[in-house]
Amino acid sequence: MNGIFAIEKPSGVTSNQFMMRLQQILTNSQVFSKDIQRATSERMKQYQEQTGRKASKRKLRKVSKVKMGHGGTLDPLASGVLVIGIGAGTKKLAEYLSGTVKVYESEALFGVSTTSGDVEGEMISRNSVNHLKMEDLKTAEEKFVGSLKQTPPIYAALKMDGKPLHEYAREGKPLPRAIEPRQVTVYDLHIMDDSLTRNHNYSLMRPSVEALDTLQKLKTNMLDDTLYFSKEYCEKQGWDSEEARVEKPIPLSEQDSQEIWKQGDQYRAPLLHFKSKVSSGTYIRSLISDIGKAMMSSCYMVKLVRVQQKDWSLESQNVFQMTDFTDREERVWSKVLGLVLEKGSEVNITEEFLRVQKELEQEMKIQELQCENNANVITVNESNQNNTNEERTSVKRSADELEKTE
Repeated sequence: MNGIFAIEKPSGVTSNQFMMRLQQILTNSQVFSKDIQRATSERMKQYQEQTGRKASKRKLRKVSKVKMGHGGTLDPLASGVLVIGIGAGTKKLAEYLSGTVKVYESEALFGVSTTSGDVEGEMISRNSVNHLKMEDLKTAEEKFVGSLKQTPPIYAALKMDGKPLHEYAREGKPLPRAIEPRQVTVYDLHIMDDSLTRNHNYSLMRPSVEALDTLQKLKTNMLDDTLYFSKEYCEKQGWDSEEARVEKPIPLSEQDSQEIWKQGDQYRAPLLHFKSKVSSGTYIRSLISDIGKAMMSSCYMVKLVRVQQKDWSLESQNVFQMTDFTDREERVWSKVLGLVLEKGSEVNITEEFLRVQKELEQEMKIQELQCENNANVITVNESNQNNTNEERTSVKRSADELEKTE
């Protein structure tokens, strides 16, 4: 089997760890066993011809499992669509790694900024939320849609002088220079109606002195990054620059700080809930932080779901679940997977599982009926044989009695 399919990654695991779990399941299945045996045999023969020696298990490691790769990393915090390539399908993953449109649904909390821009970082600032209004928040749908400059967060895989930014952060080493803003595209941004509600289950993060010390060493802070609005919005306003004209975030008052401290884990900050369609290279954490600054506050991400990547979408039901491979019979999932690898994203996985399951149930019923018919034939034959034996016995008994009489 070769091709592309998509599976839903859960939150709390890296993309690579999740893919390795799936790889192990497929490698241990019967459906891929012949391909693996063939690849292993070819590699052994090739190695023998090249070196004159027998290949060790280490040399055969790559070909002794299903060849697999993914088309774009999801943060451990994030869940959603992860595109997977199998066999020759891994060569098609390049088109997913750059240039593909993605749709995300995200939730965040106003009033706090963190080192990473999400709930896994440490708090670095607290700001007022008392002035937030839905009518003002809805203006973000225009301010951030279009061609947009965006500064990546320090906790990102983006490299500077050959080293990922997040490694500088973990090591506490200052960046060689400031992080340059990147040009991205936000095709659509929809602020959900439940935004600004406090009726949710997310507790607000606590401040950390260590986080501030770390940022001072790194000489970077998401709050200090220049805020940009989209080129289209700025042109509409008649501005000669894409730099946003917004007042600085309002600091948290001492009174509000005491109230938050008093409520403790019961305190609920206003929620930001939105859905966005973006280009590759867009950082949702940075978008959230920028929306917070545009509202003269701060904001950090608590939930992220990749709803869609290219034509693979949770809403289109063409994305597998891990339980499809762990809880279903191999003869069921292998048929559906084969169909998806052949026809692509047009396959509705939910419908196909129902169809295949129904076909197998019908096959089982036919087999049961055949077994019953065979059993009935055997019973009839046995009955006929018994009758024949009884008739023979009866005839013999009559003959014997006749001889005695004579």
